[in-house]
Amino acid sequence: MSIISLLSDFGSKDPYVAEMKAVILSINPRARIVDITHEIEKFDIRMGAYILASAAPYFPPNTVHVAVVDPGVGTKRRPIIAETSRSLYVGPDNGLLMLAAHKEHITNVYTIDNPKYMLSDVSKTFHGRDIFAPAAAHLTRGNKPSDFGPAIRNYVFPEFAKPHQRNGKLRGEILHIDDFGNIISNITSEELEQMGFRKGCSLLVRLGNKTLSMRFCSAYGEVPAGTLLALIGSSNFLEVAVNQRSASATFKAKVGEAFHVSGEVSS
Repeated sequence: MSIISLLSDFGSKDPYVAEMKAVILSINPRARIVDITHEIEKFDIRMGAYILASAAPYFPPNTVHVAVVDPGVGTKRRPIIAETSRSLYVGPDNGLLMLAAHKEHITNVYTIDNPKYMLSDVSKTFHGRDIFAPAAAHLTRGNKPSDFGPAIRNYVFPEFAKPHQRNGKLRGEILHIDDFGNIISNITSEELEQMGFRKGCSLLVRLGNKTLSMRFCSAYGEVPAGTLLALIGSSNFLEVAVNQRSASATFKAKVGEAFHVSGEVSS
């Protein structure tokens, strides 16, 4: 079974998503297409990266993920295929794919520059239809990523894809704020464990220019309503929440601001 997932900021009013699906099915009628979402905020690469990284682990191995949030379409930015130990990612070389691909261990990244695997008339404004959709369809028909173009090492790897350890602290940033107002960082549970932070300890978390102390919990309900806490969310990222309240509204947090963690494990 050939599965292709689609994620974009195209919305549902215009024909763009349908055109991509039509191209895929024209090349591989047996492809199974699954929409992750087409409601990413316009041009918001960070949001697209987070949603893709959250959804991708639940797809079967060998899924081809196509993601298009592409404010640089038609410029010198490259179309790429990122190959991991589990999946293939197709999209623009602007960092959109790398949060998800990094979690699965990137083995190779290739440019897409072989016209054999593109539509015959490539527009300057719609590479999702003319380059990315055809590439995904050909991949599900058995073409190797190396067929599409040369391997590269200087692909864009954005800051939000990897936090840093320094002086006993994890220095990350706010990656996403969900509809509940939970403040989600780019720090994973594995990175916290490597630093010695365990459930039940007290964490000092810097959000932007505010430093807050909170308990590191397993579930929202472990603290009373209205109480601040930290926990690992369903996408395996550390988040700050206020039980049954909006943490982002309480602390006026914004995506891209600092999210730094320090603290000591309780006895």
